[in-house]
Amino acid sequence: MTVGPVIRTQVGIVGAGPAGLMLSHLLARVGIDSVAVDLRSRREIEETHRAGILEQGSVELLVESGVSDRVLRDGHEHAGIDLAFGGGSHRIDFHGLTGAATQLYPQTDVFIDLADARKRDGGDVRFGVRDVEVVDFTSDSPGMRFTDADGRAQEVRCDYLVGADGSRSACRYAVPETARRQYFREYPFAWFGILAEAPPSAPELIYNHSERGFALISQRTETLQRMYFQCDPDTDVADWSDDRIWEELQSRLGANGYTLHEGPITSKTVLPFRSFVQEPMRHGRMLLAGDAAHTVPPTGAKGLNLALADVRVLAEELERAITKSDPQTLDDYTVRALSRVWRAQHFSYWMTTMLHRLPDATDFDVRRQVGELETISSSAAGSTFLAEGYTGWPNS
Repeated sequence: MTVGPVIRTQVGIVGAGPAGLMLSHLLARVGIDSVAVDLRSRREIEETHRAGILEQGSVELLVESGVSDRVLRDGHEHAGIDLAFGGGSHRIDFHGLTGAATQLYPQTDVFIDLADARKRDGGDVRFGVRDVEVVDFTSDSPGMRFTDADGRAQEVRCDYLVGADGSRSACRYAVPETARRQYFREYPFAWFGILAEAPPSAPELIYNHSERGFALISQRTETLQRMYFQCDPDTDVADWSDDRIWEELQSRLGANGYTLHEGPITSKTVLPFRSFVQEPMRHGRMLLAGDAAHTVPPTGAKGLNLALADVRVLAEELERAITKSDPQTLDDYTVRALSRVWRAQHFSYWMTTMLHRLPDATDFDVRRQVGELETISSSAAGSTFLAEGYTGWPNS
């Protein structure tokens, strides 16, 4: 195997998804060089379809940092959601309550915008690598080693390393057990998700509570819709025909007065529910960001938004550390980032437990959930709490 020369940069980034690319972009804007690597090819990432509800702050970050304004042109603003329960629906008016809104814009498009921006700006991003290893991250010259897409062994040495390599992060577990604390919760249900070729069934998202379990009706485009319903984590998609899926969704939504537009189902998947946080988010000269440091259930639409919030803070703290030649200033990153992470964990847990039926739920439990939903939807204070959490808290 051919071994290339050691590459020198200021920040090495493991992971070139939205978090890693946004960090690389923000650093470049203040004159800091980086190299970002990812095990996946660019095409593979682009073809991984994932939903995307962007908080107002995430939209502003994409536009104001110069990534792209396509999110404003091709995205769809949602100024509220419907809470469906107890035989009817109740709109939570985000804009009226907080002056903010969310943007329906798939994560795939966020990635494309960022990848295009790094290519446009001459960023060093290497897709399709393998055998990535982070080394010497407690020294003054940490590094990452990998084999590039052409089969050449490469070594990058830098001032700081960032692990933005997702929920199966190798960087996360490179931190010694004695230097990390992990918080984990697994939920006793999952989401059965589909993509369906059909027109939208509603102008905004529907969060549906029923005695049969939760369902979420979202959109992707004018002709492609994303829908989910609560299921057992061990559910096999092969056991569910299109007819059976539509019957289940129509039953759950019909209990609250909705009728869904049906069409051919092009994708079926089961999405497990987990909550995870690793503290601290820094060890030596390596820092964690996004899913490498934390994951949340998807109910509150926080995953991508948390990752973007992480790297916004991290870019500021890395600039300060590099400018002052003082790595200890990076302790502030963990403090600032975790404050938002745990707020998001609480919000996601609250939304999840309020809307989903637990496997051992009694009639009392289900009726109590309806009482909670009634309290939230009928109270300006309760609705505002939900709207603030969903649209995103101010940056800190």
